[in-house]
Parts: sequence; C-alpha cells; structure tokens
Amino acid sequence: MWAAEAGFISQIHQVPKKVVLVVSGGGSGALAALLEVPGASRTLLEGVIPYAEEAMVQFLGGRPDQFCAAPTSRAAAMVAFRRALRYEASPESVAGVAATASLISDRPKLGPHRAHVAIQTLSATSTYSVELQKGVRTRLQEEQVVSRMVLNAVAEAAGLADRLPVPLLPEETIHSSRVEAPVGWQQLLLGQTPALMVGQPPKRLEASGRAILSGAFNPRHQGHRRMAEVAEQIYGLRVEYEISLDNVDKSPLDYYELDRRLAQFGPEEVVWLTRAATFVEKADLFPGSTFLVGTDTLRRIANPKYYGSQTACQQAWQRIAAQGCRFLVFGRDWGIGFIRLPDLDLPEMLRTLCREVPPEQFREDISSTALRRAAQW
Repeated sequence: MWAAEAGFISQIHQVPKKVVLVVSGGGSGALAALLEVPGASRTLLEGVIPYAEEAMVQFLGGRPDQFCAAPTSRAAAMVAFRRALRYEASPESVAGVAATASLISDRPKLGPHRAHVAIQTLSATSTYSVELQKGVRTRLQEEQVVSRMVLNAVAEAAGLADRLPVPLLPEETIHSSRVEAPVGWQQLLLGQTPALMVGQPPKRLEASGRAILSGAFNPRHQGHRRMAEVAEQIYGLRVEYEISLDNVDKSPLDYYELDRRLAQFGPEEVVWLTRAATFVEKADLFPGSTFLVGTDTLRRIANPKYYGSQTACQQAWQRIAAQGCRFLVFGRDWGIGFIRLPDLDLPEMLRTLCREVPPEQFREDISSTALRRAAQW
C-alpha cells in the first residue's frame, strides 16, 4: 500500500460513518486496504465478495440483466445499505458501497474492461463508471484503478472532500450520476410511510374501488398502456399504477431507478410508491382494489414457493379476498404460446377472484425483458 493511501484511509477511519462494502469482479484491494490501516472497525460493518454469479443472485435477491453493469452496482449498494441498517440504528450514519467489474482474466474476454461503483445513502444514489482500454494494463494495474475508485466512494460516503488520484489514461473518463431523494422517498425506504402517491388524485366515475396496475415498468411499454385502457373501459375507473421498492425475484430499487421509472409517467397519472413486494401486502394497502395482472404474474401468485407452504399460500388468497380485492387477468405470450386464464391450473379459491380479458379485447405480445434485451444489442 502506498503511503498516500494509508493516510487517506486513516482520514476515512476518523469519520463516524460506517459502510457495508460489496465488491465483485474487482475492487477487492480496497477492502484489503481498509482493513490494513488501524481503525477499520470504525468504518467497516461488513465486507462482502459475491464473486460467483449465483452468489450475486442470492445477494441481490434476483438475477440482474448483466452482472457487470451500473444498475447491478446500484442494486448491490442498496442491498448493502439495507444490511447496514440492521447493524446501526441511525440511517444517517451508514452507507452501502458496491462495485462490479470486468477485468483481465486468464481467458479471452470479448467485451470491454469496465467498472461500476455505486454509493447508497439515505439521501442519495451515486454511480461512477469507467471503461478501460484493453491490452495496456496488467490485471494488478486494472485492479488498482477499481480499488481507488472504491476507496474514493467510501470517502464520499463518509463526507470527506479529499480523493485519491485514479490512474486513468488520457482516453479514459469516469462518468458519474447522482439522484437526490425527496424526503418522502427516504421515509418510504425506512418504512416510516407505507405508500406515497405521485401525480394527481384520480377522478373516479364510481364512489369506491380502485383499478391498479402494479409493475416494475422497466421499461413501460404499449402493453401496459393497453391494459390500462381496457381496464378503464370495463370499470369506468382511471387506472392507478404502483411501483414497489421491493419485488419478488428482483433486486430492490435504488433512487436512480425509481427516478428513471417515474419519469415515464405524466403528471396527470397517479403512481403509488410502496414496499409491498407481494399482492397480499398490496391488498392490505389498497383494499377493495382490482389488480391488473398478466397470466405470468397470476401463476406466481398461485405458487406456494413464494409463501413458504401451501397453507400459507391459501391463507394469502383468503386475505386478499377478505380485503375485497380481485384480479383482472390478461393473457400473455410465455414463449411457448399465448397463455390465457383458462389455461392455468389454479385452485378454485383463487380462480373465483379472477376475471379474464378475452384475447379479442387484448393481446400485446411484448415484455419489458424483451425490450431491455433488444436495447443491449
């Protein structure tokens, strides 16, 4: 370790800010450097290296589109921040820092050498990304670049103004982004508020009831819009939308992602922000609602693995029914054909909560996943 690094890390250790640090594919030198300088217990709550793909999937709570990518680093930083909250009572005193990198390997690498470092605090999400020139550095030299970026991120999280110089070539640039969270987002993340409404309150044509389309909207597409149009025709209600920070089989949303997805909606549209990962939780928040779902989503609602047991699964459906909630079901193309409500093997208890939109009224063979994959090419 260079003397400059040791002095820099000593400054970090003097600040009352603690971090959970996650590195994958590169940046482990930063974790080692933090531990080598006395006082690391004042900075590090936990260091995690989910190196294998399945280790990262388990850490995030879902499989990312790419393992080395800015969204993956941000998601890992959010998970790290939430882990930090388990250890420290004060949200303002902790941060999550994460890095994903793709560097020189002992096998030929077709893609670029790159690194993404993210910082998650209660008030903001920040990202730093760089693409390194291939064939001009050793693995150790590339690792030094990423490790310094990580150490600078820890310093930023701690509120220090000083930064270590990052040994970049003239053609290389670190690109950054930062999203500051409104107070309402912060309260939602901490569980201090169950739901936050964005947009104009709906003008309903009926006295009660809601029609809600829950989704990740990554991205929002024509299928979502058509589902809303059909539901409005059926119920005479303006459809409201819901985005949850927590989702089954997906990593939690950071502020950057939340801001990006909200930007797809107009000011006249109502979007609810929640932490309701399951439809049982959504039913508790929005009793008397009709939820717009595809057959793929309904299949997950019927799957006991998401509840822990068949008994818990049945209890969940009973609770949804007791809250006066129902499902408006839209057929989806699963890649094996167009699957409608009658094609699903559902328990009668759950089927009674469902109403199908026939394919002649709605069929949109499009998905957010397919759109994201197409955009990568």
